[in-house]
Order: sequence, then C-alpha cells, then structure tokens
Amino acid sequence: MKKEAFDRGTVGLAATLLLAGQLLYIVITQFHADGDANDHPAVFAEYAGSETWTAVHVGQFAATAILLAGLFVLFSVLDGRVWTTRWVSRLGAALAAVALALYGIVMAVDGVALKQAVNAWVNAPDAERMARFASAEAIRWVEWGARSYQDFALGLALLLLAGGVVRTGWLPRVIAYLTGLSGLTYLVQGWVAGTDGFTHAHDVTIVLAWALNLAWMIWLAVVAWRARDVDAVSAAPDGVTAGTHDPKDPGLG
Repeated sequence: MKKEAFDRGTVGLAATLLLAGQLLYIVITQFHADGDANDHPAVFAEYAGSETWTAVHVGQFAATAILLAGLFVLFSVLDGRVWTTRWVSRLGAALAAVALALYGIVMAVDGVALKQAVNAWVNAPDAERMARFASAEAIRWVEWGARSYQDFALGLALLLLAGGVVRTGWLPRVIAYLTGLSGLTYLVQGWVAGTDGFTHAHDVTIVLAWALNLAWMIWLAVVAWRARDVDAVSAAPDGVTAGTHDPKDPGLG
C-alpha cells in the first residue's frame, strides 16, 4: 500500500510538471515574433525588430525544462522490477536528457546567434548586406538541424514512454495511445524541419503535438487525482470518508 501511494503521488507530480511546462510553453510562444519562418528576408526583419526576443527564448527553454522534468519523473515511476520495463524507462529518460540538451542548442542558435546575425544584417551598409544575410541564413539552417534532431529525440522518448505505460498496465492504455501518437508527430516534425525547414506543415505538426500532449497530460492528472481520492477514502477509519462524522460513534459531534 505504501508503494502504491508513493507511485500515485509521483504520477501526480509528473502530471503537474508536464502540464505546467506545456501550458507555459504555449503561452510564451504566443509572444514570439510572427511571420512566415521560411521567408527569410521578411522574417529576419521581424526578428531584428523584436524587443522581447531574449525573454521569449529563455522562457521557452525554462518551460521545456519543466516539461522534460515531468517526463523524467514519470519514467522513474515506470522503472520497475521487470527488466524490459526498466531498460525502456532508462533509455527513455536518457533520450529526454538528449532532447533537453539539443533544445538548449536550439535556443543558443536561435535565441542568441540568429538574433545577433539579423541585427547585424539590418544595420549593415549596403556593401555588406548580402554577406550578412548569408551568415544569418546559415545560422538558420543550423537551427533547422538542431531542431530536427531534438524532435527526433523527444519523439523516441515519448514512444518509449507509451511502451512502458502499456507494459506496466496500471495506467489507462488510452494514455499510451495518445503519447505514442504525440511521439510519432514529433518524428514527423523532425523530418519536416530537417528537410524543408519551418514550413506550414511544420507549424501544423507543432499544434497537433501540443493538442495530443495536453490530452494525455490532462488524462494523467485526472488518473493521479482520482487515485489520491481513493487513497483518502481507504485511509479513513472503519471505511468512513475522511472529514465526515459517523453518527453511531458517541465520541463524535
């Protein structure tokens, strides 16, 4: 009973971190400079004029770190005695760590290097503008590559999480299915980013991944919350719900 209660509490912590990270990321991203990300002359000018660029990217990294911390916690719950589940959870946690490291590279390239490059391009004299633009575009292509492999790592981590949830059997399988679909979406997202860049198709996969993530994270939070309520009822003496009085007990009320 103690181990089950501990697991439920840990699942609740994981769900809280996951949901907080995902929601925070979505909100912060709304403040990102807008525009067709593959129309480099137009979007670079937008980036150069952004006054919130650094804050937005720091916030995105912090939100992603919170989300992936939740993923680590959830993998720790799945790290059971069965060797297959144990290695699936450990490999998934390792891939989540790789995803966070790669996202740090994405933010360094996008949040710092690209911003400096587009600022230099906008402020350069006419004789230097073509060279400055080429430098900014090269940095953008590095961002494509880092983002692509970050998506691959996160997608594989989510697929392993889905497999671990199915293997343990104590979480609803619908969570595994939604997590698996989210993982596949990230794999597609990584492929699109690595081949065509930040196209409209890439934007669609981002929104789809957000929707699937929110679905399985909310479901996970509901499962953890209901399990806590069951524990509270089970812990009450003689089957009496905590916080209520038994009228047959002369010592009460």
